[in-house]
Amino acid sequence: MKKAFIIITLFFIAANNLQAQGLKAGFDKQEYIELLHIAASQGDSLKSGPDYLDPPQKYARVYRSAELGLKNRWDLWLSDDQQTMVVSLRGTVNDGASWLENFYCGMIPASGTLQLDDHTTFTYTFARDPKATVHVGWSIGIAYMAPDILQQVLEQYSDRGVKNLYIIGHSQGGALAFLLTSYLRYLQEDGKFPDEIHIKTYCSAAPKPGNLFYAYDFDYLTRGGWAFTVVNAADWVPETPFSLQTLNDFNNLNPFRGIDQVLNKQKPFYVRWYLKRAFGKLDKSTKKSRVNFDKYLGKGLFKQVKKILPQLKEPNYALSMNYMRAGVPIVLQPSSNYYKLYPDTGNNVFIHHGLRAYEYLMKEVY
Repeated sequence: MKKAFIIITLFFIAANNLQAQGLKAGFDKQEYIELLHIAASQGDSLKSGPDYLDPPQKYARVYRSAELGLKNRWDLWLSDDQQTMVVSLRGTVNDGASWLENFYCGMIPASGTLQLDDHTTFTYTFARDPKATVHVGWSIGIAYMAPDILQQVLEQYSDRGVKNLYIIGHSQGGALAFLLTSYLRYLQEDGKFPDEIHIKTYCSAAPKPGNLFYAYDFDYLTRGGWAFTVVNAADWVPETPFSLQTLNDFNNLNPFRGIDQVLNKQKPFYVRWYLKRAFGKLDKSTKKSRVNFDKYLGKGLFKQVKKILPQLKEPNYALSMNYMRAGVPIVLQPSSNYYKLYPDTGNNVFIHHGLRAYEYLMKEVY
């Protein structure tokens, strides 16, 4: 009896220790701030400026990638106790290629293959839903970084037994964090990435990564408090890219599919004529706008991308520009004190987008 009691006691102690070492679901202010300081370290050795934050206290950088694709870069950090690793994805830098990645915002299917060069393809699943579509520029960014990320993360897992993984990105890095999270979680579902690596994601100041069906898929995939999008309500970047909803962006079962038959039943005839004319114009205008979005922000910008990545094959674009936010929102609502420090006037369009502004609001609101 005594032996059984000892075994049970040891079992619960071990279980509690394992739980203590693992990531916990749910938003955590201190967790986000620590990760924000890691994201700030993407600024290399800058020791001043509006976005400088001190290096994190409990982590050390163990790897920095080369610049890949359209000026993307990522860091790997390891906690002092070697229990947790962090993948930090760099945001937009002051380079034309980096900005081009943002503007190249035609949509592609959320599952498929990208031909990076004559010998390299990237097969991806960012969502299972065939209606889901994602930003092409950021998908290309993940395509160039993902193999390196997988190699470095799996080395930490196999060599040190690290099973906790944070993903953090600010601005463009936040958009990339969405797609990387989806990619890794679907690798887990397919048995190509260890299930016991626990992933928790913070997408900070992130633009919209894909359409409504991608957002549904992401939120379902990370349900239970494992992915957050932190937004300063005064920041314009999370409002981008431009979004356009057409009738093709609805679920299959909707009242607009048989709208002609419905309108044909309207009486008297002039009501029927007016409604059909008005609906036809509205439908035509949104479809025309979508074609223009695809022309200028898809095919048109690919010509510029091709100059930087000459062997990249142009992907097939999806018939959607219905961009939506994803992730559990953590909204930072500016106060009067905030606006004294970060005024909503002047020419600095990034004043509400900076790392310090986000840290200030996080500490004030939470």
